[in-house]
Order: sequence, then C-alpha cells, then structure tokens
Amino acid sequence: MQKFRAVVPWQRTLAIMFVAQLLTAVGFSVIFPFLSLYVTELGSQSGLSVEFLAGAVFSAQALTMMIASPFWGAVADRYGRKLMVQRAMFGGAIIMLMMGFVRSGEELVLLRALQGMVTGTVAAANALIASVAPRQRSGYAMGLLLMGQSTGIAIGPLIGGVLADAFGYRLTFVLTSVLLLMGGVLVFWGVEERFSPRAQSAKARPSFWAAWRHVFQTDGVILAYALRFLANLGRTLLTPFAPLFIATLLIDSHRLNTVTGLVIAVSAGAGTITAVYLGRLGDKIGHGRVLKWSALAAGLLFLPQSLVTAAWQLLILQALTGAAAGGIIPAISALLARYTQPGEEGSVYGIDNSIVAASRAAAPLVGSAIAFWFDLRATFAATAVVFLLVALLSFLRLPSADPDPLPNLGD
Repeated sequence: MQKFRAVVPWQRTLAIMFVAQLLTAVGFSVIFPFLSLYVTELGSQSGLSVEFLAGAVFSAQALTMMIASPFWGAVADRYGRKLMVQRAMFGGAIIMLMMGFVRSGEELVLLRALQGMVTGTVAAANALIASVAPRQRSGYAMGLLLMGQSTGIAIGPLIGGVLADAFGYRLTFVLTSVLLLMGGVLVFWGVEERFSPRAQSAKARPSFWAAWRHVFQTDGVILAYALRFLANLGRTLLTPFAPLFIATLLIDSHRLNTVTGLVIAVSAGAGTITAVYLGRLGDKIGHGRVLKWSALAAGLLFLPQSLVTAAWQLLILQALTGAAAGGIIPAISALLARYTQPGEEGSVYGIDNSIVAASRAAAPLVGSAIAFWFDLRATFAATAVVFLLVALLSFLRLPSADPDPLPNLGD
C-alpha cells in the first residue's frame, strides 16, 4: 500500500500534464501551419515584402524564446515548475487572442515575438515531469508527454484547416486561446507540486550563470543538446514550405489548407503511436540505442519524399517518417534527465527549449536558402541529411549503455 501511495502523486501529475499538453498542442497547431498564409492575407502596412514577413513570423518567436527560456528555467528551479507551466499557458492564451485581431503582418510579427518571451509550455511541462517522475521511468514519462503533444499536433491542423477554409484564419486564434486557458485552469486546480528548492542559503544560492555553467559541464549534456538542435532542425526545416510544396501536388488548390493539415496530422499521429512504446523501450534497452535507430530510419525515409508526384505518396511517407521520429524526442529528453542532477530540471529543460527555439529560428533561413538555390524538393533531401547526421553522431559518440540514473528526490 505504501508503494502504491508513493507512485500515485507523480502518475497523477503526469496524467494531468498529458491532458494539458494535449490541449495546448491542439491550440498551437491549429494556427501554426497556416501562419504564412495568414500573413499573406493580412499584408503589410510598412511596405515590407510579404515573403519577408512570412519568414519573420516564424523566426521572431523562435529568437525571443531562445533568449527567454533559460531564464524561465532558472526561475522554475527557484520558485517552482507548476508556476512556470501556468505562466506559459495563461500568458499564451492572452497573446493568442490578440493575434486574432491584428490588422497587419507587422503586428502579427510583434505579437509572435512577445509570445516567444512568455510561452514555452513544452519546456515547462518537461521540467515539471522530470522533477517528479522516477529517473528509471523517465523514458515512459517523456514519451507520454510527447504522445500528448503529438496527438494535439495531429488533431490541430485538421481542425485548423477545416476552420480556415470555412470561416477564415481569425477564428482559429480564438480557439487556440480558449484551449490554452483550459489547460492552464486544469494545471492550476489539478497539479499539486510539493516544491522545495535545493537546500542552500541565500548567499550560497548559485547565480543563473553558475547554474547554467554546471549543466553544461555535466558529461554528455553538450552532445545531447547538439543532437536536440539537429533533430529539431530536421523536424522544422520543412514547416514553412510544406503548404507551398503540397500546392504543387494538388490539382484543386481550394482544399490546400485541409490537405496540408492532413499531411501534418498523419505524421504527428504516427509519432503519437510510437512515442510511448519507444520511450518505454528506451527505459529497458537504453535511450541511446533507440535514438540511433530512430534517427537512421527517419533519415532514410525522408530521402524518397523529394521524388513524390502526388499528395497521397507524401502522406504515406510522412506517416512512416513520423513513426520513426517518435523515438527521437523522448530519447533525448530522457538522456538529459539521466545525465543531470535532481533540482536543476528547470535549468536543464529551459536551456533545452532555448536550443529548440534556436533550431526553429535557423530552420526557415536554411530552408529558404536551399529552396532558393535549388528547389522545394531539395529541402526534403536536406532534411534527410540532417537526420542521418544525428544518427551518425549518435553511433559514434553516445555510449553503448545509458548512464545509471541519479537518485530522484521526488521518488
């Protein structure tokens, strides 16, 4: 009975965060695939090109999130991770509602920059779960969180595509705001965090810089962050150009939003199916091993996508790629949990989110350069190369076995 009571709190928190992550992922993915099309509809009031604003609407949020995330992570280690989850969800709800009423592409870019400073639900959720879940169950916990995120990403574009085709883009932002608000309320009432910072006097408490330096000096962390950057670069390299490429495959362009949403949904849905299984498998055989083979499979499956001639071909290959990629994200998250110490989860995953944001900022620039010098199809080949590089680094640099998990003070 004591053992049952001991595991229930973290499992309850994980279940609530799964639902909250699902809601927020649905919300963000309702609008994310169609931002460039929304910018085109809004136009510019300052004479800037729509193409520039379409790139800036992605990069602005990523750049500000890259700067803000480590600070929010360090704050989480001092004042609690639940508080940071609520900050991201409630703040995001307000900003997304404002986006539904902008009058120009410039206003949307400014709000996207503000969004990057305030939100960061994935990092906040990862830090909270990493602080309460037993380290030997970290793969399962991170996989379940990713399952919630991937399920939301699978559902959101379908909803967003249908709503955008039927009612326009503005309604999707209102829906996103409502979903983020629901997630924040669920966390506020449902999650009980017994937070206690590491026992240190005010004078002995390390500065933000010292906390970040300690994380980077831990064995294996820099490699894990490098793999995270590359893996997320591969995942997001195609995002701004997917609607443009899919448009070249369609005879009837009136259903572009719906088909784009379907392709993204199928890929994310496949990742949802594999995330928990591969996360749990990593707990048994090693997350490094899962990461190696998942990245290799994803890289090989991206190569033929540059040769497709119909949307259904892309749909099938995206589903297979999503299934393979479902093992990459929870594996890296679990490795970070195993490499680092209890009590510094906020800093670890705050920096992690900054790395992810940096990759999202770089992806449109890299993708644009490839599409300009070659063509849209070349971006698929470039994505394959990125994932194969992740696999190569993993095979060459990761140890054959995961490190023994450090004791978790929340067990």
